[in-house]
Amino acid sequence: VQLQASGGGLVQAGDSLRLSCAASGRTFSVYAMGWFRQAPGKEREFVAAISWSGVSKYYADSVKGRFTISRDDAKKTVYLQMNNLKPEDTAVYYCNAVGTATYWGQGTLVTVSS
Repeated sequence: VQLQASGGGLVQAGDSLRLSCAASGRTFSVYAMGWFRQAPGKEREFVAAISWSGVSKYYADSVKGRFTISRDDAKKTVYLQMNNLKPEDTAVYYCNAVGTATYWGQGTLVTVSS
């Protein structure tokens, strides 16, 4: 599985962004998908995840109520809708796919100015 993340950019506090992570391969639907982020000087941290069925979703406490993860298996894409962005959300965002192995995409930079 190859993953391509996109949608990052420079926004102001309170704005919204939607990140996308497009996957290659024919078995996208069997993978749980996740988003992580890494801020400058910090370790990579979990942001959100969605089960292979799309039924179960998980969020870090810091983004609950502001971020929404979703998936479109027909498009082999997972999304991260980010609302009410805060400067502390500034980071490189990575998507991953978890099955019998774990795959990572390249990151997309989100910068939130105050």
